[in-house]
Amino acid sequence: MPSSWLAQAGRTLPRYTSYPTALAFTAAEDDAEARSWLAQIRPDQTLSVYTHVPFCKRLCWYCGCHTSVFHEYDRVRTFFETLKREIELWAAAMPAHAGTQHLHFGGGSPNALAPADFAELVAVLGRAFRLRPDAEVAAELDPGLLTHEFIDAAVAAGVNRVSLGVQTFDPDVQQKVNRIQPFEQVASVVARLRDAGLAALNFDLMYGLPGQTPENVAASTRDAISLAPDRVAVFGYAHVPWMKKHQVMIREEDLADAQGRWDQAEAADQELVAAGYVRIGLDHYARPGDPLAVAAASGRLRRNFQGYTDDPAAVMIPVGPSSIGRFGPGFVQNAIATDTWGRAVEAGHLPVARRLPVTEEDELRAAVIERVMCDLRVDVGAVCTDRGFAPDALDSCFAGIAELEPLGLCRLRGRVVEVPAAAARLVRTVAACFDAQLAGPARRHAQAV
Repeated sequence: MPSSWLAQAGRTLPRYTSYPTALAFTAAEDDAEARSWLAQIRPDQTLSVYTHVPFCKRLCWYCGCHTSVFHEYDRVRTFFETLKREIELWAAAMPAHAGTQHLHFGGGSPNALAPADFAELVAVLGRAFRLRPDAEVAAELDPGLLTHEFIDAAVAAGVNRVSLGVQTFDPDVQQKVNRIQPFEQVASVVARLRDAGLAALNFDLMYGLPGQTPENVAASTRDAISLAPDRVAVFGYAHVPWMKKHQVMIREEDLADAQGRWDQAEAADQELVAAGYVRIGLDHYARPGDPLAVAAASGRLRRNFQGYTDDPAAVMIPVGPSSIGRFGPGFVQNAIATDTWGRAVEAGHLPVARRLPVTEEDELRAAVIERVMCDLRVDVGAVCTDRGFAPDALDSCFAGIAELEPLGLCRLRGRVVEVPAAAARLVRTVAACFDAQLAGPARRHAQAV
């Protein structure tokens, strides 16, 4: 990394999976506003449904998710019954729509559910939100605790894409983050998934974990490639112990600096590109024929709370604690605490706790940010015109671009902003130039690299 980029790499910035970011959400008094927003769904609009399972059988020290460890399944069973009631509430509040094109399970670990319960959950969601025959049904699963019984039940229920949280295969790093899952165990899970008929497989890898080096990141990446996933995401560890208290288990002296993190990410990148994977946006890779790579090549790549996606749905229904939804007029987030969420559902209320109406200017900035995050290029004037604004509506943002351009982080030609491939890992610094809410009171985000 050029030394002139170090200061930018050390900045803390949003990941821009949405704009405005979740930090801008405010408390919702009740569910009336969410219901009025839901009522504006059009009959021709397809849905994306995200379901959050806030339980794990182990707590990984690096985790930034809303989750907790359970010891008795009765607690999960109670959650499962409440979750089904929540699904009924959302379905009853919705007008006619064109069905669900994407159904996504995250956590926590969805495989914290018993196999039969997970299969029933897929069926309940499919009926409630009219799952389309060609829908993608995706689940993020913990490979270290994934049983053959769960795999068979999930694939039989219709799951056709699985994302495995591999993170690293290095045993010393696994020990430092409390996530023990040897390569042989993950390889066995992959073989069983394919034997069961799974259509598509994603891996999540990480850099910036304690004890990681460019060498062991490269080795883990090669091991991952040997299992032939369709997609690989390479995420940087976000050390935020002021938000996630369990991260105090990770010693800061075991963490690399910005240059070290860059070198680790570069090591993974080199292995993936050499193996034929296509770079996508900030941190994703896919085989050339994968739908994500096709979407990227055709300018249809999107970015939402699950990261990069080919999902075009403008409506996202949030199911489960902490889930974030998007309807035409704005964003909503369900109560984060499972008990608070459960009380709302039992009272017959949509469990929304936070909300954020969006303005036309928010939508404009979001469109520009999404395109630069997805395409590493955006014609700002054209986006402004397409959305009914004057072509110079965001010209004030170019002052920030002008500061980054001499560093080689971007180029400005007229109103077209381009990020060189070599600087793609710092694309968030360019996106931040269009963020009207970043200035002001100090806010703590993840490190830019």
